[in-house]
Amino acid sequence: MLRIHPEVQAALSAGQAVLALESTVITHGLPYPFNLKTARELEVAARESGAVPATIGIVDGRVLVGMDDPELQRLAESAGKPPGAGGLEKVSLWNLPTLVALGASGGTTVAATAHLARLAGVDVFATGGIGGVHPEPFDESADLGALARTSVIVICAGPKSILNLPATLERLESYGVPVVGYGTDRFPAFHSPDSPLPAPARLDTPEQVAAAFLAARELQLPQALLVVNPAREGLPYAKVQAWADVATVEARQRGVSGKAVTPFLLRRLSELSGGETDRVNGLFLRENARLGAQISVALAARRQA
Repeated sequence: MLRIHPEVQAALSAGQAVLALESTVITHGLPYPFNLKTARELEVAARESGAVPATIGIVDGRVLVGMDDPELQRLAESAGKPPGAGGLEKVSLWNLPTLVALGASGGTTVAATAHLARLAGVDVFATGGIGGVHPEPFDESADLGALARTSVIVICAGPKSILNLPATLERLESYGVPVVGYGTDRFPAFHSPDSPLPAPARLDTPEQVAAAFLAARELQLPQALLVVNPAREGLPYAKVQAWADVATVEARQRGVSGKAVTPFLLRRLSELSGGETDRVNGLFLRENARLGAQISVALAARRQA
Protein backbone atom coordinates (compact mmCIF):
# COMPACT_ATOMS: atom_id res chain seq x y z
CA MET A 1 0.00 0.00 0.00
CA LEU A 2 3.07 2.31 0.05
CA ARG A 3 4.52 3.13 -3.37
CA ILE A 4 7.72 5.15 -3.36
CA HIS A 5 8.33 6.59 -6.81
CA PRO A 6 11.42 5.01 -8.43
CA GLU A 7 13.16 8.39 -8.78
CA VAL A 8 12.53 9.15 -5.11
CA GLN A 9 13.71 5.72 -4.03
CA ALA A 10 16.89 6.03 -6.10
CA ALA A 11 17.67 9.40 -4.51
CA LEU A 12 17.04 8.09 -1.00
CA SER A 13 19.23 5.05 -1.61
CA ALA A 14 22.05 7.30 -2.85
CA GLY A 15 21.75 9.69 0.11
CA GLN A 16 20.65 12.54 -2.14
CA ALA A 17 18.30 15.40 -1.31
CA VAL A 18 14.57 14.63 -1.39
CA LEU A 19 11.75 17.04 -0.52
CA ALA A 20 8.27 15.89 0.54
CA LEU A 21 5.29 18.02 -0.56
CA GLU A 22 1.71 17.72 0.69
CA SER A 23 -1.38 17.35 -1.48
CA THR A 24 -4.31 18.92 0.41
CA VAL A 25 -3.18 22.22 -1.09
CA ILE A 26 -4.04 20.58 -4.44
CA THR A 27 -7.33 18.95 -3.42
CA HIS A 28 -8.68 21.44 -0.87
CA GLY A 29 -6.46 24.53 -0.68
CA LEU A 30 -6.48 26.12 -4.13
CA PRO A 31 -9.00 26.25 -7.01
CA TYR A 32 -8.54 24.35 -10.29
CA PRO A 33 -6.55 24.90 -12.52
CA PHE A 34 -4.43 27.20 -10.32
CA ASN A 35 -3.81 24.25 -7.99
CA LEU A 36 -2.36 22.07 -10.76
CA LYS A 37 -0.16 24.91 -12.01
CA THR A 38 1.09 25.46 -8.45
CA ALA A 39 1.71 21.74 -7.81
CA ARG A 40 3.84 21.53 -10.94
CA GLU A 41 5.71 24.72 -10.04
CA LEU A 42 6.52 23.38 -6.58
CA GLU A 43 8.14 20.31 -8.07
CA VAL A 44 10.12 22.46 -10.49
CA ALA A 45 11.22 24.74 -7.64
CA ALA A 46 12.46 21.73 -5.66
CA ARG A 47 14.44 20.40 -8.63
CA GLU A 48 15.97 23.78 -9.43
CA SER A 49 17.20 23.96 -5.83
CA GLY A 50 18.78 20.50 -5.96
CA ALA A 51 16.19 18.10 -4.49
CA VAL A 52 13.99 15.37 -5.93
CA PRO A 53 10.33 16.28 -5.24
CA ALA A 54 8.08 13.71 -3.56
CA THR A 55 4.47 14.89 -3.58
CA ILE A 56 2.53 12.63 -1.21
CA GLY A 57 -1.12 11.62 -1.61
CA ILE A 58 -3.56 8.70 -1.67
CA VAL A 59 -4.77 7.28 -4.99
CA ASP A 60 -7.12 4.28 -5.05
CA GLY A 61 -6.01 3.19 -1.60
CA ARG A 62 -2.29 3.42 -2.31
CA VAL A 63 0.01 5.84 -0.56
CA LEU A 64 2.10 7.56 -3.22
CA VAL A 65 5.40 9.11 -2.17
CA GLY A 66 6.19 10.92 -5.40
CA MET A 67 3.68 11.28 -8.22
CA ASP A 68 3.62 11.33 -11.98
CA ASP A 69 1.87 14.24 -13.69
CA PRO A 70 -1.38 12.34 -14.48
CA GLU A 71 -1.70 11.57 -10.75
CA LEU A 72 -1.20 15.23 -9.86
CA GLN A 73 -3.81 16.18 -12.45
CA ARG A 74 -6.33 13.70 -11.06
CA LEU A 75 -6.01 15.21 -7.59
CA ALA A 76 -6.18 18.75 -8.94
CA GLU A 77 -9.37 18.21 -10.94
CA SER A 78 -11.19 17.19 -7.74
CA ALA A 79 -10.85 20.65 -6.14
CA GLY A 80 -14.11 22.27 -5.13
CA LYS A 81 -16.16 19.10 -5.55
CA PRO A 82 -17.71 17.18 -2.63
CA PRO A 83 -16.66 13.54 -1.97
CA GLY A 84 -18.84 11.23 -4.01
CA ALA A 85 -19.34 13.84 -6.73
CA GLY A 86 -15.79 13.90 -8.08
CA GLY A 87 -14.23 15.38 -4.96
CA LEU A 88 -11.62 13.60 -2.87
CA GLU A 89 -11.13 13.14 0.85
CA LYS A 90 -9.00 15.30 3.10
CA VAL A 91 -6.65 12.69 4.55
CA SER A 92 -5.42 13.09 8.12
CA LEU A 93 -4.11 10.44 10.50
CA TRP A 94 -7.52 9.64 12.01
CA ASN A 95 -9.00 8.52 8.65
CA LEU A 96 -5.85 7.36 6.82
CA PRO A 97 -6.21 3.59 7.51
CA THR A 98 -9.93 3.57 6.69
CA LEU A 99 -9.44 5.37 3.38
CA VAL A 100 -6.58 3.05 2.41
CA ALA A 101 -8.68 0.00 3.30
CA LEU A 102 -11.61 1.30 1.21
CA GLY A 103 -9.42 2.05 -1.80
CA ALA A 104 -10.24 5.77 -1.63
CA SER A 105 -8.25 8.74 -2.92
CA GLY A 106 -7.42 12.03 -1.25
CA GLY A 107 -5.00 14.80 -0.44
CA THR A 108 -2.82 14.39 2.64
CA THR A 109 -2.74 17.05 5.36
CA VAL A 110 0.40 18.20 7.16
CA ALA A 111 -0.16 15.51 9.82
CA ALA A 112 -0.53 12.67 7.33
CA THR A 113 2.20 13.93 5.00
CA ALA A 114 4.73 14.30 7.82
CA HIS A 115 3.99 10.77 9.04
CA LEU A 116 4.18 9.23 5.57
CA ALA A 117 7.36 11.14 4.70
CA ARG A 118 9.00 9.80 7.85
CA LEU A 119 7.76 6.29 7.01
CA ALA A 120 9.36 6.54 3.57
CA GLY A 121 12.64 7.91 4.94
CA VAL A 122 12.19 11.50 3.71
CA ASP A 123 13.39 13.95 6.38
CA VAL A 124 12.38 17.32 4.89
CA PHE A 125 8.84 18.43 4.12
CA ALA A 126 7.67 21.81 2.75
CA THR A 127 4.10 23.04 2.96
CA GLY A 128 2.14 26.30 3.02
CA GLY A 129 0.86 26.59 6.57
CA ILE A 130 0.22 24.27 9.47
CA GLY A 131 -3.06 23.68 11.27
CA GLY A 132 -3.43 24.65 14.89
CA VAL A 133 -5.89 25.87 17.50
CA HIS A 134 -9.11 27.31 16.03
CA PRO A 135 -11.05 30.18 17.61
CA GLU A 136 -13.94 27.81 18.30
CA PRO A 137 -13.50 25.81 21.55
CA PHE A 138 -12.17 22.25 21.28
CA ASP A 139 -11.34 22.54 17.55
CA GLU A 140 -7.65 21.72 17.23
CA SER A 141 -5.77 20.38 14.24
CA ALA A 142 -4.19 16.94 14.28
CA ASP A 143 -1.14 18.67 12.78
CA LEU A 144 -0.03 19.74 16.28
CA GLY A 145 0.02 16.22 17.67
CA ALA A 146 1.81 14.94 14.58
CA LEU A 147 4.48 17.63 14.91
CA ALA A 148 4.97 16.55 18.51
CA ARG A 149 5.87 12.97 17.57
CA THR A 150 7.25 12.99 14.00
CA SER A 151 10.96 13.63 13.58
CA VAL A 152 11.09 15.56 10.29
CA ILE A 153 11.91 19.11 9.26
CA VAL A 154 8.73 21.01 8.34
CA ILE A 155 9.01 24.30 6.45
CA CYS A 156 5.92 26.51 6.42
CA ALA A 157 4.82 30.15 6.35
CA GLY A 158 3.37 29.81 9.85
CA PRO A 159 -0.03 28.67 11.15
CA LYS A 160 -2.96 29.33 8.81
CA SER A 161 -4.50 32.82 9.03
CA ILE A 162 -7.82 31.51 10.34
CA LEU A 163 -6.31 30.20 13.60
CA ASN A 164 -5.79 31.48 17.12
CA LEU A 165 -2.13 32.33 16.71
CA PRO A 166 -1.09 32.80 20.38
CA ALA A 167 -2.85 29.57 21.42
CA THR A 168 -1.22 27.65 18.54
CA LEU A 169 2.25 28.87 19.46
CA GLU A 170 1.61 28.06 23.12
CA ARG A 171 0.47 24.54 22.23
CA LEU A 172 3.59 23.96 20.11
CA GLU A 173 5.70 24.99 23.11
CA SER A 174 3.73 22.67 25.42
CA TYR A 175 4.34 19.79 23.00
CA GLY A 176 8.07 20.56 22.92
CA VAL A 177 8.14 21.34 19.19
CA PRO A 178 11.22 23.44 18.32
CA VAL A 179 9.98 26.46 16.33
CA VAL A 180 12.53 28.62 14.51
CA GLY A 181 12.01 31.75 12.46
CA TYR A 182 14.01 31.54 9.24
CA GLY A 183 15.81 34.85 8.88
CA THR A 184 13.27 36.58 11.11
CA ASP A 185 12.70 37.45 14.76
CA ARG A 186 8.91 37.64 14.28
CA PHE A 187 6.47 34.74 14.14
CA PRO A 188 4.95 34.73 10.63
CA ALA A 189 1.21 34.18 10.17
CA PHE A 190 0.74 32.40 6.83
CA HIS A 191 -0.39 35.20 4.48
CA SER A 192 1.35 37.78 6.69
CA PRO A 193 5.16 37.87 7.04
CA ASP A 194 4.94 38.84 10.70
CA SER A 195 2.55 39.03 13.63
CA PRO A 196 2.46 40.56 17.13
CA LEU A 197 4.32 37.47 18.39
CA PRO A 198 8.10 36.96 18.48
CA ALA A 199 9.66 33.87 16.96
CA PRO A 200 10.88 31.50 19.71
CA ALA A 201 14.27 31.13 18.01
CA ARG A 202 16.03 32.17 14.82
CA LEU A 203 18.20 30.40 12.21
CA ASP A 204 19.56 32.06 9.08
CA THR A 205 20.96 29.38 6.76
CA PRO A 206 20.00 25.93 5.46
CA GLU A 207 23.18 24.60 7.07
CA GLN A 208 22.10 25.86 10.50
CA VAL A 209 18.70 24.19 10.11
CA ALA A 210 20.33 20.91 9.07
CA ALA A 211 22.69 21.07 12.06
CA ALA A 212 19.78 21.73 14.45
CA PHE A 213 17.84 18.78 13.07
CA LEU A 214 20.79 16.41 13.35
CA ALA A 215 21.31 17.60 16.94
CA ALA A 216 17.65 16.82 17.67
CA ARG A 217 18.07 13.34 16.19
CA GLU A 218 21.26 12.76 18.17
CA LEU A 219 19.42 13.78 21.33
CA GLN A 220 16.55 11.44 20.38
CA LEU A 221 13.93 14.18 20.42
CA PRO A 222 10.73 12.83 18.82
CA GLN A 223 9.36 16.18 17.65
CA ALA A 224 9.51 17.82 14.25
CA LEU A 225 11.72 20.86 13.72
CA LEU A 226 9.27 23.53 12.57
CA VAL A 227 10.86 26.20 10.36
CA VAL A 228 8.58 29.23 9.85
CA ASN A 229 9.58 31.09 6.70
CA PRO A 230 7.90 34.51 6.29
CA ALA A 231 6.15 35.23 3.00
CA ARG A 232 8.31 37.73 1.13
CA GLU A 233 5.30 39.41 -0.53
CA GLY A 234 2.70 38.86 2.17
CA LEU A 235 -0.37 40.84 3.20
CA PRO A 236 -0.78 43.10 6.26
CA TYR A 237 -1.60 41.12 9.39
CA ALA A 238 -4.52 43.34 10.49
CA LYS A 239 -6.19 43.16 7.08
CA VAL A 240 -5.99 39.35 6.91
CA GLN A 241 -7.31 39.03 10.46
CA ALA A 242 -10.30 41.22 9.59
CA TRP A 243 -11.16 38.91 6.68
CA ALA A 244 -10.64 35.86 8.89
CA ASP A 245 -13.01 37.26 11.52
CA VAL A 246 -15.75 37.74 8.90
CA ALA A 247 -15.22 34.23 7.50
CA THR A 248 -15.29 32.66 10.97
CA VAL A 249 -18.63 34.30 11.81
CA GLU A 250 -20.07 33.10 8.49
CA ALA A 251 -18.89 29.54 9.13
CA ARG A 252 -20.59 29.57 12.52
CA GLN A 253 -23.81 30.95 11.04
CA ARG A 254 -23.85 28.29 8.30
CA GLY A 255 -23.12 25.44 10.71
CA VAL A 256 -19.80 24.52 9.05
CA SER A 257 -17.85 22.22 11.37
CA GLY A 258 -15.17 19.54 11.60
CA LYS A 259 -12.88 18.95 8.64
CA ALA A 260 -15.02 21.24 6.45
CA VAL A 261 -14.05 24.34 8.46
CA THR A 262 -10.56 24.98 7.09
CA PRO A 263 -11.44 24.61 3.35
CA PHE A 264 -14.50 26.84 3.85
CA LEU A 265 -12.56 29.56 5.63
CA LEU A 266 -9.70 29.55 3.12
CA ARG A 267 -12.17 29.85 0.23
CA ARG A 268 -13.91 32.76 1.94
CA LEU A 269 -10.56 34.47 2.54
CA SER A 270 -9.89 34.18 -1.17
CA GLU A 271 -13.28 35.67 -2.03
CA LEU A 272 -13.06 38.48 0.52
CA SER A 273 -9.54 39.40 -0.64
CA GLY A 274 -10.39 39.31 -4.33
CA GLY A 275 -8.01 36.39 -4.86
CA GLU A 276 -5.07 38.04 -3.10
CA THR A 277 -4.72 35.26 -0.53
CA ASP A 278 -4.48 32.64 -3.30
CA ARG A 279 -1.82 34.71 -5.08
CA VAL A 280 0.26 35.03 -1.91
CA ASN A 281 -0.31 31.35 -1.14
CA GLY A 282 1.18 30.35 -4.47
CA LEU A 283 4.18 32.61 -3.90
CA PHE A 284 5.10 31.37 -0.45
CA LEU A 285 4.49 27.74 -1.40
CA ARG A 286 7.23 28.12 -4.00
CA GLU A 287 9.46 29.97 -1.52
CA ASN A 288 9.03 27.16 1.00
CA ALA A 289 9.72 24.49 -1.62
CA ARG A 290 12.96 26.22 -2.59
CA LEU A 291 14.04 26.59 1.03
CA GLY A 292 13.04 23.00 1.81
CA ALA A 293 15.13 21.74 -1.10
CA GLN A 294 18.12 23.83 0.05
CA ILE A 295 17.78 22.42 3.57
CA SER A 296 17.56 18.88 2.19
CA VAL A 297 20.73 19.48 0.15
CA ALA A 298 22.51 20.81 3.26
CA LEU A 299 21.32 17.81 5.29
CA ALA A 300 22.55 15.34 2.66
CA ALA A 301 25.95 17.11 2.51
CA ARG A 302 26.42 16.95 6.29
CA ARG A 303 25.59 13.25 6.34
CA GLN A 304 28.04 12.50 3.55
CA ALA A 305 30.85 14.61 5.07
